[in-house]
Amino acid sequence: MSEETKYMAAAFKNEQAARWCPGCGDHAILNTLHKAMAEVGVAPKDTAVISGIGCSSRLPYYMNTYGMHTIHGRAAAIATGLKTARPDLTVWQISGDGDGLAIGGNHFIHALRRNIDINILLFNNKIYGLTKGQYSPTSNRGFVSKSSPYGTTEDPFIPAELVFGCRGTFFARGFDVSLDTSKEIMVAAAKHKGTSVVEILQNCVIFNQGIYGHLTDKEKRPDHVIHLAQGEKMLFGKDKQKGLVQDGFTLKAVTVGEDGYTIDDVLVHDAHCQDETLQRQLALMDGESLPLAIGIIRDVEAPTYEESVERQVEDVKAKKGFSSLRDMILKTQETWTV
Repeated sequence: MSEETKYMAAAFKNEQAARWCPGCGDHAILNTLHKAMAEVGVAPKDTAVISGIGCSSRLPYYMNTYGMHTIHGRAAAIATGLKTARPDLTVWQISGDGDGLAIGGNHFIHALRRNIDINILLFNNKIYGLTKGQYSPTSNRGFVSKSSPYGTTEDPFIPAELVFGCRGTFFARGFDVSLDTSKEIMVAAAKHKGTSVVEILQNCVIFNQGIYGHLTDKEKRPDHVIHLAQGEKMLFGKDKQKGLVQDGFTLKAVTVGEDGYTIDDVLVHDAHCQDETLQRQLALMDGESLPLAIGIIRDVEAPTYEESVERQVEDVKAKKGFSSLRDMILKTQETWTV
């Protein structure tokens, strides 16, 4: 963005009224995305928003950008193709936990493996909302729903675990109700070169009301959530009196000043460390014995897919003398008469 060009959130909104249930977390996420895009400063005409199927996937309808409402689970495939063909565009993918991790799970992991430069917003409400309340790939074991009336007998995916398992280069997490944190991580995701995954823990007021209540409640939150910030001590609690320390090969929550622990023992967050060991441990904390981590957990550099493809094409064209597909076919003599 040039110094002369500045955008307001309104530049990314259109006149469509958002059709989500009153109180749905999607409303807050949409408004935060408008603000984040304005701060990033990429023009609406240079931005594309791709979605699959689900409540979250309505979002492109409410954007004053290019948008595609595609088919179930295929948002990552479409986003990958678009970014490869038009690397000049900023591409956002909007997916729910069902769309992105069930039918779309294969595309999700390969987008991460390739490190295509797209920004994936993963709305995780631990249920299928659009199809009226079936359990999803992130629903907890024992969860009672319309499709598991006696409790699901499956263990859930942990999105962070998938990201790290695919050697992802960017992972961040926030809540739908934490507007400032959500904006912070969306802006960072847009600036990251490579596949950015932003998991947004989102409430479904109709079919999974209060699923994150134990983490978002104002009284409980300070002791169950830690906001990680680059280069800062990992402190949490109402008065920041608690911290995370290394305990052998694992993490431990302690109270500073008790049991011999001092502020010097508390770990410092480094999202840019290439070694993912500590970042993975932080991402897998669940808010029970250890606080749930929000903020930017991993943000490292690596070659991107579309840049590598473009460079390879230019190298081959230069070495082989190709200027077009027809030229390549004629020069290689790989033709047959049928």
